[in-house]
Amino acid sequence: MLIIRLQRAGTKNKPAYRVVLAESYRSASKQVQEVLGSYNPKTKVLVIKNEERLKKLLALNTKVSPSVYNLFVQNKLVDGKKVKAWRPKVKESAPGAASTPSETTTTPSAGATEEPKAPETPAA
Repeated sequence: MLIIRLQRAGTKNKPAYRVVLAESYRSASKQVQEVLGSYNPKTKVLVIKNEERLKKLLALNTKVSPSVYNLFVQNKLVDGKKVKAWRPKVKESAPGAASTPSETTTTPSAGATEEPKAPETPAA
């Protein structure tokens, strides 16, 4: 399946991206089918080489990454609303972290008393 996504092309501290058409199972930095345009995040400029080709790919139900879809909506290449492109990482609690005191302390009720169990003796 084909997907339209971003491929990083800039140098350190100078990001620039290519808008590429690639196989969905391949890495974005590896083999691509076609370079459709470019995006500069510092100046917020999106350049598409051939808009007719892009419209044709979108009509063929090619998947689009959420970030690229939001760029297309922002530049009015696609009608629609922006989608959520990322989620913050969920912080996992440490395994040795103490729970709240109400959960860890259990007190028996005043009226209940437990009798000690007699040790079992094996039958001879």
